[in-house]
Amino acid sequence: MKLKKTFVRLATASALVMGMGAVNAAEVNIGFTGPLSGGAALYGENTLEGLRMAAEEINAAGGVKVGGESYEVNIVSLDDKYSPSQAAVNGKRLVQQYKTPAVFTPHSGGTFALQAFNQRDGFIVMSYTSIPSVTEKGNKLTVKIPPSFTDYIEPFSKMAMETSGKKVAVANATHDYAKYWTKAFVPKWEAMGGEVVADNPMDYNKSADFYTGVSKVLAAKPDVLFIGGASEPTGLVVRQARELGFKGSFILMDQAKIDEVAKVAGGLQALEGSVGVTPLGSSEIEGARKFVEKYQQNHKNVATSETAYNYFAMHMLAQAMQEAGSVDDPAKIRAAMPAALEKIPAEYNPYDVNGISENGALETDVQLAQVVDGKVVLRRLSDVLSQ
Repeated sequence: MKLKKTFVRLATASALVMGMGAVNAAEVNIGFTGPLSGGAALYGENTLEGLRMAAEEINAAGGVKVGGESYEVNIVSLDDKYSPSQAAVNGKRLVQQYKTPAVFTPHSGGTFALQAFNQRDGFIVMSYTSIPSVTEKGNKLTVKIPPSFTDYIEPFSKMAMETSGKKVAVANATHDYAKYWTKAFVPKWEAMGGEVVADNPMDYNKSADFYTGVSKVLAAKPDVLFIGGASEPTGLVVRQARELGFKGSFILMDQAKIDEVAKVAGGLQALEGSVGVTPLGSSEIEGARKFVEKYQQNHKNVATSETAYNYFAMHMLAQAMQEAGSVDDPAKIRAAMPAALEKIPAEYNPYDVNGISENGALETDVQLAQVVDGKVVLRRLSDVLSQ
């Protein structure tokens, strides 16, 4: 496994350094544009690692088999520093130079930038963002990998209100995805009888000192802090809020992962009462347990949802190529995804994805997590809303 992993990474590095253009006779390039430097670098690397893991497994099993030939998957990754404009530049390069039939991106800005030309240039946008509008634009070559973030807002709000109170302060990130979350979260919180007592987003990608911004919102005496961006800076916000005396709970945007946030914040006790998406290591799904076991064989850090979801999506994409009988026809590959989903083994499906909508959204049952007495407690969305 380690030897194969090294090969995949070296192949990617060689492609970037040497400027390889055409796809080799028995190779299919898959593109990635995401943050590999700056404050969100860990988030980007986690996403990319899911693709690498899947590529290693696909290649070890003989590659993508189409028309009597086997194609080895080669992941070509480019850093966009979380910039939509750079993501667009990268997308052009990946398609024109590396002939990629699909490009993965882990942020909404990059997704929208790629959607401006992906149907014209002929490639599938594999989008790791939970913004619903990604698949509401009518783009026939887009796949939205995670659940929509709007599914979380009401249950998160209900859980936080029951635990801590109805006064919330907004102290999340300033990037586009955080803005979408805030725009949807604030009116829902208020409609549920809550009050927004402060609103001070911060640049999670550049700053490592949030004391000034956190102090500003804590002056309004909130019961709950609505925060989130990449996990590492989110953890710093939590730690500094606790150091400044905040006793309430946190609502974490789904981009921030409880287990990763806890590592920076000072442990799960720093997140007492807080709500967020289910940590992969706490999941009861068979595919999740198997994925975590495989991940831990070669990694010291915790397995995250962005790694697992993109690992699954790469396996699905490869299977769709086989079902479509093509590695270079994006329309056929996208059309073959429903059939591909039916053939994905459970061990490759950490979140038990069970369908894909006509507009390209992957479908799964949503689980929620809350930190209670220093432990992660799982709750189903339907159970929270029915109480």
